[in-house]
Amino acid sequence: MIPATVAADIPYLSTDQMIEVDRAMIEDYHIDLVRMMENAGRNLAHLARERFLDGDPRGRHVIVLAGTGGNGGGALVAARRLRNYGAAVSVFTTKPDNAFSLVPGQQLDLLRRMDVTIGSTDAVESAENADLVLDGVIGYSLRGAPRGNAGALIRWANAQSSPVLSLDAPSGIDTTTGTIFDPAIRATATITLALPKEGLRTPGVQAHVGELYLADISVPPELYKRFLGIDVGPIFAESDILQIVQRL
Repeated sequence: MIPATVAADIPYLSTDQMIEVDRAMIEDYHIDLVRMMENAGRNLAHLARERFLDGDPRGRHVIVLAGTGGNGGGALVAARRLRNYGAAVSVFTTKPDNAFSLVPGQQLDLLRRMDVTIGSTDAVESAENADLVLDGVIGYSLRGAPRGNAGALIRWANAQSSPVLSLDAPSGIDTTTGTIFDPAIRATATITLALPKEGLRTPGVQAHVGELYLADISVPPELYKRFLGIDVGPIFAESDILQIVQRL
């Protein structure tokens, strides 16, 4: 069971602040991207299992949409874990393997070694119906409206009847301003990382965010105070995943 918390009690971060958190994690605390990505993907897979797959992924079909950066890498970690849990997993990527950055590329290589089905954007049109779609197309690195294959995967996801679970933010949403670009994922739920992002609570964005969850990627609470001047306590004391309930 995922315990609920309240958004007003938790600080929200801008995109620039989250970039600084990632920098400090790697450069000052030596908590590298592999560890953060594994934490993100593990929690994504756990939420997928508990919230959307009735606690048992065996025999269920999950489609994973992955971009070439860190957001896609987290989704690929979740793909590996869900495959290990017994799900039938299909992955569709925005670009060929050689376009992936180093760490997400390693995650893609692991899936190929496991014989997970991996296809291009064009192939998603012939994919079988899924019990769940995981959105790992674009994270906080979004700069303007998604184009090309990224845009095509977003439009495909929005045309499905399957629930969609987004990682960190729905692809196509600016994580600072909450600007909804065209296209933008309309998620059933979003699991954001470390601390929630400012753009996820702006007026009008709720229809794209859906249910909002927060996942631990092992950021030390003192990091926020040291580098951002923000006091954050042990918010994950009870669970690695919290549900954020907006105050009305």
